[in-house]
Amino acid sequence: MKEEPHSSQSLNRQLFETYVALDNWHKFRLRLFIEGIFVGIFGGLCISLFRFLLGEAETFRIFIYNAFLLPATAKENFLPLALWAAALVVTGFLLYAMGRYAPMAGGSGIPQVKGVILGLYKMKWIRILWVKIIAGAMGIGAGLSLGREGPSIQIGAVAGQGISRFLGRTRMEERYLITSGASAGLAAAFNAPLAGMMFALEELHRNFSGAVLLPTMTSAITATIVTRFFFGNSTSFHFINLVPMPADHLGLVVLIAISAGFAGILFNYGLLHTGAFYNLPVFKNQYVKILFALFSACLLGFFLPLVLGGGNGLVDQLAAGRYTSLSFLLILLFGKYIFTLISYGCGIPGGFFLPLLVIGALLGSVEANVLSALGLINEVFAPNLIIIGMVSLFAASVRSPITGTLLILEMTGDFGHLMALALGSAVAYITAELLKGEPIYDALLKKSLAAKPDKTCEEERNIVEVPVGSGSILEGKKIRDVPRVKNTIIIDLKRHGESVIPDPDIRLQAEDFLYILTASKNAETLKRLGEEQVPRESVRRKI
Repeated sequence: MKEEPHSSQSLNRQLFETYVALDNWHKFRLRLFIEGIFVGIFGGLCISLFRFLLGEAETFRIFIYNAFLLPATAKENFLPLALWAAALVVTGFLLYAMGRYAPMAGGSGIPQVKGVILGLYKMKWIRILWVKIIAGAMGIGAGLSLGREGPSIQIGAVAGQGISRFLGRTRMEERYLITSGASAGLAAAFNAPLAGMMFALEELHRNFSGAVLLPTMTSAITATIVTRFFFGNSTSFHFINLVPMPADHLGLVVLIAISAGFAGILFNYGLLHTGAFYNLPVFKNQYVKILFALFSACLLGFFLPLVLGGGNGLVDQLAAGRYTSLSFLLILLFGKYIFTLISYGCGIPGGFFLPLLVIGALLGSVEANVLSALGLINEVFAPNLIIIGMVSLFAASVRSPITGTLLILEMTGDFGHLMALALGSAVAYITAELLKGEPIYDALLKKSLAAKPDKTCEEERNIVEVPVGSGSILEGKKIRDVPRVKNTIIIDLKRHGESVIPDPDIRLQAEDFLYILTASKNAETLKRLGEEQVPRESVRRKI
């Protein structure tokens, strides 16, 4: 966009173009469908580059350890160790410098994308794109327990934003393209187009309108095609000869899911409170934090290398039954959990999505070991419990059970466990809800907003799409009776894909979509009105 984004002229022009798009709804959705293809191509190429660099960096780290560092330890020749330590110091400085240059590229990137979709943040897409690719590959390649999915989602999101800026689209249309880019990101990271599409709808946009569904679907499929051209069709995890779980074992699935519900609360608590550790006086600045994480990875490379990196290989080894000692499995579980907190807490680009799945796999493996020792299950079903552990911990932590189920199905390539996966995901979700845990990405976004309120753009005007859910506070209400929020105007109503003038006496129905002009800070409140069954008194207090 050539205009200054904060100028009054630019805002008025964008609002006018948004009104035109709403009046030509079918043409607008077709345009989004086509634009989603371009987002998928651009995002898929960027994520393919990221995956290539990440793979090369991890291969280089393993080569250095096997060829120089481990033999040097045996021969008491510390020159290679000194050179590797110097390389880590330089790597830490580069990561620190890139973090200062593009602070929005730090961490997972998913909370930032959620904030942008809500209109609370702005992303400088070009600098985030290259910093996320380079810094993410360097940090994960150095051995930190971080995943490629968070960076891939943000890379896809900024790719969508770049397409929007190149085409000069409005902010409302840009948010749709950012969502579709995030969908492409997850799809390209794991060869999982269904999970990518569902994650964007269930976790990021929380909206299944045609305007969201069409571009996310096309971008996810297109990005997957692009990455499969470079990396092939293989699944992320390799589970061989999985035996279907018999019906009389579903009680064990429930047991594992309940334990994963508690584990999800513990994981989220640790992730949200890692800052308390890094606030110790010894960590004088961000550079020291990064160095601590890198040298922790270096140390673990000698004593517990299995916890380094994202952990795809560790899951495959667990599935193959390589590790049967309960004590060693517990060491791996504890080590992976603590090192993931250390890695994520230092603030460099990298997600916890894949480490979360690995921790779930370790939890399932530990429980399979115990149940097998007690004679409650045959060892042949141990890989099944590993899969159940992954999907259950994901559902408990992220609180997106449909995405979790589809993701594990696509990552393992086995669709014969759909019922068991769905059951485990649902039970873990309910357990976490009963324990009153908050979804991790929502909690991280709130923490970020509270820490840096001056970095938000909450006074900016935006048009928010609010779906009217069945049984929500909005269903059955006349537009004149919709709970009021300051500086908010209902400008359009879509019903069955057709525009309806929002007359004050029109009664809202489930599956209606309201388009509301408001300040960005009100977006989340308005969306929740359309989602939740909330007593009127509590809504008034909330507003």
